[in-house]
Amino acid sequence: MKKLFTVVLICLFAAAAAFAQDAPEEETPDPSAPLINNTYYQQSVLLTEQARDAFENGDYDTSARYAEQAAEYAKRSDNYVAMRLADNAIAKAHSRYTWAGSVGAASRYPDEYETATIAYNEANDKRKAQEWDGVVEASDRVIGALVNVTAADGQAGPVAESAPPQPAAETLPAQYTVRQWRDTGDCFWNIAGRPWVYGDSYEWRKLYEANKDKLSDPDNPNLIEPGIILDIPSLKGEARSGMWDPDR
Repeated sequence: MKKLFTVVLICLFAAAAAFAQDAPEEETPDPSAPLINNTYYQQSVLLTEQARDAFENGDYDTSARYAEQAAEYAKRSDNYVAMRLADNAIAKAHSRYTWAGSVGAASRYPDEYETATIAYNEANDKRKAQEWDGVVEASDRVIGALVNVTAADGQAGPVAESAPPQPAAETLPAQYTVRQWRDTGDCFWNIAGRPWVYGDSYEWRKLYEANKDKLSDPDNPNLIEPGIILDIPSLKGEARSGMWDPDR
């Protein structure tokens, strides 16, 4: 059981540079603050540290209480981050959709615009129902449906952000061994964002789906243990081979 407190219990996107030791338990995250620094996440990490310390000191009841509270704050952080990502996705979809309407896509690209309209309405419905993953999925369909729409003068309009191109001159690693959170901040979000993985943290789900069966709880991407060897599937057909070498 002691191993439970040596693994990274909560690893969602990234850790704050320093933890607020006296953060109020019910403090609501500041929407203007970086997503990686939300107060729910900070509190979950602080409580996890307290649970481990209590366990190592033999105070098992207190350890269990802290661990339960840490799990609750982790859930709050999950929901908060999912909401923020959903809002970001629907904002991009709104920008693309309204621009397409302004350049006459309804008449010039009727099929694409109709598909985008259905997806856009679905995204808004999912937002009202707080179905965050559904918001992102529907918003992506809006962008996809309108990707080839151009204005009469040939301008392409606003598009979704794309991942930085991977270097073509070298073979990228196909595997990576998860290290301690304290040393590396290893989680699916951070790992996916590294240039030799995908260079885009928003692609963390692809990494998670390829490795979820290796987790002690396959349904919980936040619980990722040091020592797990992650497979890195190709994102855009890039060549991958071997284990990541920290000395390279």
